[in-house]
Amino acid sequence: MKQIFFLSALVWLLGACSPKAKENIVAIHTPYGVIEVKLYDKTPKHSENFMKLVESRFFDSTLFHRVIHNFMIQAGDPVSKYATQGQLLGDGDTTYKLAPEFVDEYLNKRGALAAARESDDVNPKKYSSACQFYIVQGKKFTDAGLDSAEMKRERYTKSFILIDILKKQKDSTELKKFQKLMEQHDVADIYVMLAKYKGEVDAAYAKTKPWKLSAHQREVYKTIGGSPHLDGAYTVFGEVISGMYVVDKIASMKCDSNDRPLKDVRIWMKALSKK
Repeated sequence: MKQIFFLSALVWLLGACSPKAKENIVAIHTPYGVIEVKLYDKTPKHSENFMKLVESRFFDSTLFHRVIHNFMIQAGDPVSKYATQGQLLGDGDTTYKLAPEFVDEYLNKRGALAAARESDDVNPKKYSSACQFYIVQGKKFTDAGLDSAEMKRERYTKSFILIDILKKQKDSTELKKFQKLMEQHDVADIYVMLAKYKGEVDAAYAKTKPWKLSAHQREVYKTIGGSPHLDGAYTVFGEVISGMYVVDKIASMKCDSNDRPLKDVRIWMKALSKK
């Protein structure tokens, strides 16, 4: 009995003394405070790439160039380092993209860190920008609001299906008309166009996996909040662990018509280590 007890105690002691796995933590310094983010292990391509760019000082002096209250704040465009006041930003990138790493448990909840990307019409495989990222501010939803989010995601998917159909039909007139409606966020006329091509669009949509929120997702978005319509479309690779008040401060700033803050929000980053 004494031998068994001694062996158990030794195993416990060795376990207690062994170093715990370190997490990748990054501090995002802004004029309004520091945002600390933890990077996820289950998205290794995105997390390792982000750390590489942080350590090479790639992000230093870039701006939070796109800010939408109750939605998200976006940064990482290298062009923003030298941008003039009012210059349209968001097209800058590295020379490579990252294949998506969608993990069901990683949601676009409040505080999520995720990769930005080009839209489905030019990027149907949902490849991520290697440098542009966003942090979700979001908001809390009711069940009715989540039902609306599901409808928005369905409209979004069907819209890009229609764009693909029009491209294949080489109908440039209808294509330009529909793309303009999307740019203007003219929801009513988007539905009119979708109804016009209902048979073809619905047939293609039936071959996809219709997006529906799980009971767990609904609970998260009703209690914590976030931006649910982004789930499964953008790679979430981390989350804020400190400094959400800074995110809220930046998200509340006055912006121009391109959602760029009127006052520059310049950042620099530092890799941290925590056990």
